[in-house]
Amino acid sequence: MGDSKGQGLRAVLAAGMLAAAMLAAGLAPASARTIIDEWASIKAPPAPVLQTVTVDPHTTALLVLDLVKPVCTTPYRPRCLATLPQVAKLLKEARAHKMLVVYSLVMVNKSTKDVLPAVAPLGTEPVVKSGVDKFFHTDLAQVLKAHGITTVITVGSAADGAVMYTASRAALLGYHVLLPVDGMSSHLAYTEQYVTWNMSHAPVISPHVTLTSIDRLHF
Repeated sequence: MGDSKGQGLRAVLAAGMLAAAMLAAGLAPASARTIIDEWASIKAPPAPVLQTVTVDPHTTALLVLDLVKPVCTTPYRPRCLATLPQVAKLLKEARAHKMLVVYSLVMVNKSTKDVLPAVAPLGTEPVVKSGVDKFFHTDLAQVLKAHGITTVITVGSAADGAVMYTASRAALLGYHVLLPVDGMSSHLAYTEQYVTWNMSHAPVISPHVTLTSIDRLHF
């Protein structure tokens, strides 16, 4: 009987040691649940605190990303159109303070005529064309450097496309990123929520990102 108890104790200890070793190695026990199992029960984290920011117009650029007809006027993306009044307000303020404004197009755009009229570019403002990362195979980095830019404000659509990838690349390049969450859009509110959470928690990137709103940006 005593030997049986001893064997049972040794088995428990061995199992505990194995579990500890697996955790140390970054391996989950076989009984652990995965995201597939937990999907329906996951609750959204609390909303982040949005910061009030004073913008230096001399070292800050406003990046207006993909607010174009192919992206914003499709039947499934009314959320993009809903952001336009706030983005137009920010654009007017930026121009009044002589900030650098840079536009982006998607690859199917033929010209800036595809940009929605409410936020249309002036003929003198730089324009880049790329996929989701607007630094990729464009002169965006050179334009920002030539103007002494250290901070970028990213607005546009899609939140999970041009905004997230361009803002992430800017952060990785050492720029400070101001992300007005009411100036980005996607086809789902969940996607915008995810991007907001990701940009404020992603390793390496999040320390360079400040979440804000357009009304919290002061010049």
